[in-house]
Amino acid sequence: MNGSTPFKIDCIVGARPNFVKIAPIMRALSSRAGLVPRLIHTGQHYDFVMNAVFFDELRIPAPDINLEVGSGTNTEQTARVMLALEPVFLAQRPDLLMVVGDVNSTIAATLVASKMLIPVAHVEAGLRSFDRAMPEEVNRLVTDRLSDLLFTTERVALDNLTHENVAPERITFVGNVMIDTLFACLERAVDPGQTFAEIGASEAFQSAAREKGFAFVTLHRPSNVDDPVKLAALLGALATISRRLPIVFPIHPRTRGMIANAGLEPLLAEPGIATAPPLSYLRAIGLMRAARLVVTDSGGVQEETTALGVPCLTARENTERPITIDQGTNTLIGVDPARLIAAVDDVLTTGGKKGRAPDLWDGRAAERIADATLAFLQRGREAIA
Repeated sequence: MNGSTPFKIDCIVGARPNFVKIAPIMRALSSRAGLVPRLIHTGQHYDFVMNAVFFDELRIPAPDINLEVGSGTNTEQTARVMLALEPVFLAQRPDLLMVVGDVNSTIAATLVASKMLIPVAHVEAGLRSFDRAMPEEVNRLVTDRLSDLLFTTERVALDNLTHENVAPERITFVGNVMIDTLFACLERAVDPGQTFAEIGASEAFQSAAREKGFAFVTLHRPSNVDDPVKLAALLGALATISRRLPIVFPIHPRTRGMIANAGLEPLLAEPGIATAPPLSYLRAIGLMRAARLVVTDSGGVQEETTALGVPCLTARENTERPITIDQGTNTLIGVDPARLIAAVDDVLTTGGKKGRAPDLWDGRAAERIADATLAFLQRGREAIA
């Protein structure tokens, strides 16, 4: 093979959290002589209008290929991505596959590439919740086991991978690409007042939010929203909290469907709760940055609030991002509504947990990924020359 031939890298995105992670990676790869990235969108998140907004705001180039696999169970989505992706690789085989995060598209693409002996690089490797009831945990474990390059966001991830007997030469600590995107977009973040007006928040809500501040809430994990009893308890706690602190709650389509099926809409009728459809990235980070506190079950939001220095209350029994607790502003509160209410009261009384930015959360993780990827591919080419 000609040593000057550029390396072809296929980058996979499937769900909106992937878009936030892939944006700086695509820019960094494209800026390196000798690397030619191709963006493949699996269509796992199939709201094309919202997807287009994310691509525009994050300044991601239009996907080279869109597989449009759509919705389904975890198994159905994984299988559809595998079936759709194999002929893409057969038609134009990449030199390396780049996957991010832990969604179904990540594991599906990794499986296809591994069976075709295409090297795989995994961004956000080594994160563990140690809860295999979470589909994402299974995705993480299998993807890391099959990957040739493992890029980690925090030092505990190295400990996890070492414990799993992953060879150290496969692991590179690069930092957090989500923070790359956050820092790159902050100056373009949408003012909360504009977002409140766009979602139709009442004048009374907006006045209270200006006076008292507000909480930003996201909930979507099956462990929280699939059980109507748990969901009702969490929504009841939010209703109670909203009488003290206004809440803005962009509702994930899955969560909205569960609320409707269980007849729980009255719990969101409080004047202190402003609901909305899923928000664009620039609107979400504008709200997050200005919030007095955040309530979430999202892994990415735990990281973003730590980088922003905003108190975060995570409604889960575990987290795969312990650094946000050990060093950041995150507090794991479980799903007991009484604990949630007490934790909010504590933040309002004390100002909340203070943290610091973890090592290498400096906005340059994607650059380190691009450099390590190029070095890996060059070593491989030299080995067979």
